[in-house]
Amino acid sequence: MATLGFNRGFSAGTAAIPSSTVEVSVSCRNLRDLDIFSKSDPMCVMYKQDLQSRRYIEYGRTETIKDNLNPEFAKKFVVDYFFEEAQKLKFEVYDVDIETRNLSQQDYIGEIELTLGEIVGSPGGCVVKKLINRREPHVQAAAGEIILRVEELSSSKEIATLQFRGTNLAQKNWWGLFGKSDPFLTFYRANEDNSYTVVHRTEEIRNTLNPKWRPFTIPIKTLCNGDYDRSLKVECHDWNSNGNHELIGVFLTNMRELSSTGAASFEVILSEKKYTPQLRSCNENNLIHVVSCRIEVQSSFIDYIRGGMEMNFTVAVDFTASNGNPQSPESLHYVNPYQLNQYAAAITAVGEIIQDYDSDNMFPALGFGARLPDGTVSHEFPLNFQRENPFCAGVQGILSAYYQALSRVQLYGPTNFAPVINHVARFAASVRDGSEYFVLLIITDGIITDMPQTKAAIVNASTLPMSIIIVGVGQADFNEMNILDGDDERLSYQGRYAERDIVQFVPFRDFLTGGANINVSQACLAKDVLAEIPDQVFSYMKRYNIKPRPPVPSPILGQRANSQLGPPPCYNETAPRQPHPGYIDSHTLSPLLLMVHRLK
Repeated sequence: MATLGFNRGFSAGTAAIPSSTVEVSVSCRNLRDLDIFSKSDPMCVMYKQDLQSRRYIEYGRTETIKDNLNPEFAKKFVVDYFFEEAQKLKFEVYDVDIETRNLSQQDYIGEIELTLGEIVGSPGGCVVKKLINRREPHVQAAAGEIILRVEELSSSKEIATLQFRGTNLAQKNWWGLFGKSDPFLTFYRANEDNSYTVVHRTEEIRNTLNPKWRPFTIPIKTLCNGDYDRSLKVECHDWNSNGNHELIGVFLTNMRELSSTGAASFEVILSEKKYTPQLRSCNENNLIHVVSCRIEVQSSFIDYIRGGMEMNFTVAVDFTASNGNPQSPESLHYVNPYQLNQYAAAITAVGEIIQDYDSDNMFPALGFGARLPDGTVSHEFPLNFQRENPFCAGVQGILSAYYQALSRVQLYGPTNFAPVINHVARFAASVRDGSEYFVLLIITDGIITDMPQTKAAIVNASTLPMSIIIVGVGQADFNEMNILDGDDERLSYQGRYAERDIVQFVPFRDFLTGGANINVSQACLAKDVLAEIPDQVFSYMKRYNIKPRPPVPSPILGQRANSQLGPPPCYNETAPRQPHPGYIDSHTLSPLLLMVHRLK
């Protein structure tokens, strides 16, 4: 059965739809007492940072709890969660003395700043942080601690599986008895401004007036943004190879209407006029029937994170000569003391988001295409030149190693990706139980020179818990990179197809407009390249039937946290971290020994 060419890789609406909707709970303990004859009356205010202005804007307030230094607030903050964005939050705690919304008239206790991803990525979705008194830094008394916990709303995990069929649809082909229509359906979600956004298209079915389309599954978030009463428009077209698809008709409905019919085949009449739902007999023409509508709650990306899944981030940097002399301001590797170059900006943009999901913030950083101090040309060397331990401490550690490497290597060539892909794949192959997922960021300036080997490496990696992000810097021709992306055509090598789409390629120049703030450019880059990661994680887990592990038990909040039961079992910023396990060069171990090492 033929499919619509324009439907390949179709993901309309996904960029505008959050990964999940979460509820943020707030509690405090051991707050500083600012009242003389009683205890403080605390309230918490949450702010979200605006990307453009970098200013914090008030999002909401909790209730005030009287005479309590260990409050557990009942008011929750419901927030749309985007994995691909650094959603910066600030929480301020006040002692409320008078009934006014003017915060300057309340007693300030302390505040903290962090990202939503930092809370989501912490064990059990919970963090404990010390409140900081930024307004009176000379005050020695501790302000207290704040406990933040996220819970995913179950409604954001709903998926719908729908199937439709048509009967006696209008004949649109001009040759009458010698041909019939090739119908397909397009589904639109209503927006708040009364416009519509495409969210799904079915395949077209050739030469029939009584089509039965294949069932399709779509997140409720994507279909109607979780609102069962939001208007849905469905158009039926006759497909034409020249792209001028002819409208057969249209009807309006909503998810509540569709889901209430179950498998009872709710029938609607196609009309270009505003649709009024009604049941019709099967003898009438131009009917679309709901064959089935099934709503399920499925596991989500957050479920795997809460179950302890670690995101392992690796960076691979292109050190080929086509980047230009690093000493020249025209070089893509030029280190400007006032602004990050594109390599450093890409590392920062992606790394600052991924690091929230790695408990130790230690990341391997590799280089390729360089001549090393010993004269050898390498396509897989650690930026810190410690092969036995290529880990860098956080994003700043990666940048430090990158700058160090620039001063020690000679830019050379060619541009080979396969070695660094296979390097990460060897580790991903040793951890296939869902406890870890690997993300490789490759930053390059040029045309790839080992395309066959890279295709083979990606096809192999598609069976592993692994995703690959490729960011192109500079003005090179990156057309061949779109082959690796696989959006237009499924990637294959020697007849073997990739099991999953795991590659996302973007040229950085698409986000660099004249006079644009580099912070905005970085945020847009990260949003574009990371938006598919949650779906790629879930596709691996679903393919291999890996269920989320049980989450860390809920933290003990409020007064109970100070009892003999001990502190809450969630991430505490003041607790000492365990040292990172010793790195073993994957080249020196067989897959079996590598697995044994990872399990130690």
